[in-house]
Amino acid sequence: MTERFPSTGTKAAATTAGQDDRPPPPRFAYDRHTWKEIAHLLANLPASLLGFTYVATALFTSFGLTVTVIGFPLLAAVLLGARQLGRLERARARALLGVRIDEPSRLPLRGSGGFLPRLWMSLKDPVGWRAVLYEFIRLPWGVLTFAITLTSLFVLWPVLPFIARGLANADRAMVRGLLSPSDELERRIAELESDRGVVVDTAAADLRRIERDLHDGAQARLVALAMGLGLAKEKVLEDPDAAAAMVEEAHGEVKLALQELRDLARGIHPAVLTDRGLDAALSSVASRCTVPVKVTVDLPARPAAAIEGIAYFTVSELLQNVSKHSRAKSASVDVWRTADRLLIQVGDDGRGGASLERGTGMKGLADRLGAVDGLFVLESPEGGPTTVTAELPWRDRTDASAAGTGGR
Repeated sequence: MTERFPSTGTKAAATTAGQDDRPPPPRFAYDRHTWKEIAHLLANLPASLLGFTYVATALFTSFGLTVTVIGFPLLAAVLLGARQLGRLERARARALLGVRIDEPSRLPLRGSGGFLPRLWMSLKDPVGWRAVLYEFIRLPWGVLTFAITLTSLFVLWPVLPFIARGLANADRAMVRGLLSPSDELERRIAELESDRGVVVDTAAADLRRIERDLHDGAQARLVALAMGLGLAKEKVLEDPDAAAAMVEEAHGEVKLALQELRDLARGIHPAVLTDRGLDAALSSVASRCTVPVKVTVDLPARPAAAIEGIAYFTVSELLQNVSKHSRAKSASVDVWRTADRLLIQVGDDGRGGASLERGTGMKGLADRLGAVDGLFVLESPEGGPTTVTAELPWRDRTDASAAGTGGR
């Protein structure tokens, strides 16, 4: 079983290439694809009349009012409405022509400051202007396709599938050219907006884990320690031997509390990672694994602190899974750099059968890597072995990032 989880997961390349949504070749016998194309071509006239009437009336009205204070806000509202017309046209093309196009990302109006910055962002919206251009072009095209299709349905019906296919392909080209997201940057913005939610959720979960560990672990021990020392203080004169025993017990509690705090700090950001890098930090993690682990780190330099931290916690989580679930006799960790990518491979000779559907640990790792434009590949057939390959973008370490983590 092999599962791949790239950071750009569901963003299909069909947006630009259009090869995955290509219908079968036309035939003389009408099939459902032909009837859908005919329905789309006949609906072009009423749809184009509606769109042209809206953009022509609203656009010229707003242009005429630009000499007043309401002209430009009205024009911004017209462009937002054109965006909605574009969404309806994409839905119609998706249902009848099988054209699958990603929705453009929303305008980030909330984080744009005051009224004037939001107004300017709306006025220069390329998605809205291309939707306006689409509606202007569609009126003559809608009249043409309606007339040709309706006439051919009665006069040239034997070859209508081929005529419909040619006209529908022109429709597909117009939809892809004018109603698709602006460019690769536009699609990338949509991906980053999705990844940002994953990062926020992961950070919130980590914060809750730290709070729970502090409350249930070190804090409880420190409360018990304070109570024990209070009782020892009361008995120090009455029963010195009992007080000494209570102080000895409190000393043990202090050691346990310190160990729990060290473990908690290691879970947040281990000091050995900051001071000595991935090689030493991963060797420390491997020494705590219940099976022998061979660690090989071949890096020409240390990556950025954020990338280094994600790599460390990825290997740590994977080795915990090896200890708990794999029943392996040995494991290996390899870390190296290829071009602008940091590669991590963790393998074991255990029973296999690992899957993202059987727990939250692997799924969380895949989400965390995806949030930084990474890649997660799991190969774990039943009976083993299991190999997990993770990729991270390589970013050089700067003095600022090193100083920012070194003071912890």
